[in-house]
Formats: sequence, structure tokens, C-alpha cells
Amino acid sequence: MVDDVGENEQELQRLRKTANEDYVSKQLSSGTVREYVRRLREFCSQFRDPRDSRIRMPVYVTTVATHYLLRFFLYNSVMDHHPKHVMHTCIYLACKIEEFYVTITDYVHNVPGSAKDKERMASMILNSELQTTQELQFHLIVHQPYRPLEGLLIDLKARYEGLQDAEALRGAVELFLEKLHLTDAPLLYAPSQLALAAVTTAASKLGQNLDSYVTDILFRDCPERLAPLVDAVRKIKRLVKAVDSAVDKSCIDALEKRLSACLNPLNDPTTEQYWINQVINFLNTLTPIA
Repeated sequence: MVDDVGENEQELQRLRKTANEDYVSKQLSSGTVREYVRRLREFCSQFRDPRDSRIRMPVYVTTVATHYLLRFFLYNSVMDHHPKHVMHTCIYLACKIEEFYVTITDYVHNVPGSAKDKERMASMILNSELQTTQELQFHLIVHQPYRPLEGLLIDLKARYEGLQDAEALRGAVELFLEKLHLTDAPLLYAPSQLALAAVTTAASKLGQNLDSYVTDILFRDCPERLAPLVDAVRKIKRLVKAVDSAVDKSCIDALEKRLSACLNPLNDPTTEQYWINQVINFLNTLTPIA
């Protein structure tokens, strides 16, 4: 959850509208970004080290990259920055922040395309890192739900006798968190709230009820905090449930054709204008000789 982004869904929608209103419809913006969030997570799940295929991208890198992508397009339009380019920059930046060492050569090895395409992508990622960091307002540390999730599972094992096997929840929890990261919930709610929503949903799917654990154990000493928490968990579950009604891929393909035809050439590394602009920006950083 990012404090400066806002505390409710209306604020997120306002930011997206402001970023896109001069260029593109809400459908093109939100639908395209959601599709690229899916592609980001698919790319990360299929990522392999070219020298050792056993080395895979950790889930916390994927989560941070997803967070970056969603935040980037709160302030920028898909017509100015192609989501494909931003997606790969966010993933590579997340690898650095989460200390998952991967060279740019090894990274683009996983990017589909010819050797020239891979070289171009590598150059684009390295040239876009600083701008992406600036657009994220240098807030690069992302608090994730995985640590509070482990804490909840340990607490359930230690203090709640109504649940026979807390580890049995893990599969349903992971599925819930995967869907959760296709929504705005990580921008709106605290990691502990996301973790509790995942655990209670997983328990319900297995025919278990954790209400007494939440009320009698977890919040026994601070019942005044229970109502806001329950409200937050319900809203998180509604966001996740709505994931299935996302824009279909055929619609996204049509929208992407419009995007490719109208993309700002100053932010498209496949155009000459982009590289001229890069050179001009570099020259502007040089200190003139007295």
C-alpha cells in the first residue's frame, strides 16, 4: 500500500483518468494495463536462467514488478509509454531491488524475438530505468503479504485448535494471492489485511470457518479494530472475485492495434525520434566547458 497514491478506489480511478483523458479511453488504458499485468506474471513464472534452468524468478520479485507497473500507469498514459516496454523495465528493476541477481544479457535471453530484438530491448530497459524510478517517485520498497501470511499460518498452528492442518490452506491461499495481484488491492490495503483475506478465503473453500479465531484470538485485546478490518477484508474479496470479468483477449488485441498506431514516438525505442531524444537528453546533462 502506497500512502501517496491514495486510500480508496476513487482516488486510483481519478489518477488514471487524469493520466489518460487527453489521449485515450478508460477502456483502452485500464484494459491494456490489466492485460500486461497478466503478461508480466506469466513472463516471470516462465523465466529461466540460461545457464541453470533450475533458477527461477522468486514470487516476491514478480509481486514488486506488478506493483511498479500498476503505479507507473497511475501517472502516465499507455499512449506515451508502451506497457510492453514498461513491463520489462519494471521486472528488471524489481530484480535489483529484491536482490535477485540477473544480468541484462540473461534477462533478455528470456524475451521472445531475434538477437536484434533482444539487443534493442536490453538497450531500452537500461535507458528507461532512471525515468521509471522517477515516475515511481523513488518509492521502490514494496511491503508484500507473504511475511504476514507466514505469521498467520504459524499463529493458527500455535493458538487455534479449530483448524486441523493450517498447511492445507497454502494452495488456495496462493491462488487467491495470484488473482489479488491482478487488482488494485495491493495499492489500497495493508499487507496484513491482504494476508488475512487470503487465509479466510482459503479456509472457506475447505469448509472451515476462522471467525472465532479472528474475533476471540487475533483481536481479543483490541475489539475496536475489528469492524474496520472486516470491512477491508470484504472489499478485498470483492475485488478478487471481480477478476474473472476482466476484458477478454480479443478485445485487448483490437485495442493494442490502436495503441501501436498512436504511440508517442518519443517514448518508443523502435523509432528514430526516440533515440534522437535520448541523445538530446544526454547532451543536456553535460556541463558546458567554460
